[in-house]
Amino acid sequence: MIKIDVDKKKELETIDSIVRKTMTMDLVWDWPCGVAYYGISEAYELTKNEEYLQLLKDRIDEYIEVGLPSWNVNACAMGHCLITLYEATGEEKYWKLLMEKIDYIKNDALRFGDRVLQHTVSSKNDFPEQAWADTLFMAGFLMLRVGIKLKDEDLINDALNQFYWHIKYLQDPETGLWYHGYNNINKDHMSGMFWGRANSWGTYTMSQVKKRLPEADKYPKFADIDAGLQSQLAGLIKVQTENGLWRTLLDDEISYEEISASCGIAAGMVENGNPLHAEYVEKAYKGIMENISSDGRVLNVSGGTAVMKDKDGYRNISKKWIQGWGQGLALAFLTALIQE
Repeated sequence: MIKIDVDKKKELETIDSIVRKTMTMDLVWDWPCGVAYYGISEAYELTKNEEYLQLLKDRIDEYIEVGLPSWNVNACAMGHCLITLYEATGEEKYWKLLMEKIDYIKNDALRFGDRVLQHTVSSKNDFPEQAWADTLFMAGFLMLRVGIKLKDEDLINDALNQFYWHIKYLQDPETGLWYHGYNNINKDHMSGMFWGRANSWGTYTMSQVKKRLPEADKYPKFADIDAGLQSQLAGLIKVQTENGLWRTLLDDEISYEEISASCGIAAGMVENGNPLHAEYVEKAYKGIMENISSDGRVLNVSGGTAVMKDKDGYRNISKKWIQGWGQGLALAFLTALIQE
């Protein structure tokens, strides 16, 4: 684990402000909420602040009471906080709901090629035979966590298979950077852009495989995952800005610096643990902290982004509004930074 010199008291105050601001957001049962509440779950795991757990519990119970939407791959991100709620409370309703999501991923979610999860954001066939980096956080990482908890080798291997193929489809071997998406029908990367947040989904989740999977070296696909992460980090170091951040298009100097991508990438660096990366993490920390308001709003986070047609499509995505993924990834970074 990388350690840099930070004021722990200030860090905990910042985490607290982000948690409280996040819980004022009007979020529904979908992936923005899933990423946000993953961050709050990480804040609870770090601090053991029972108030954070109660805030999550009360909100999730509300959602369950009013009724949940049909499943899709992206919305499975809500499963992350269900793990925390079940482990902390022992209430079976959270585990039952989590296993419904896992059953959907295993048996009903659209797949293509070598059992690769197709990117979906609704109950429809949204993006036929397309792989997007987002899926690794929303579903692949969730499958891995549950597989480890259950000691379910089939589920672990299915999760690792998602990582393996997303790396094959999305990572550019020359730069180490990730494309936003891959179209298996056309065998191309569509507009072929190195989108910042796509890279952060890859960096963060690959680092979590290394961190969480016991005896990871005994799984053949882990070698590709770890090598993919090291290659990506080498490329990301080269495109970090003077402000310690990463742009919404990583290799495009006209693109704006984007904070959710910066948080996910920096968090992945911390979890990867290469001490030579400490200087890049320290730069990122300074840049990220300058983009968190006193009331816990993470600033300059790009809105939801499809695979855009061209560079201008990415450059013009609004970064005006508070976003669940910005809140959640900031919490992932800050909690990783001060773990003992």
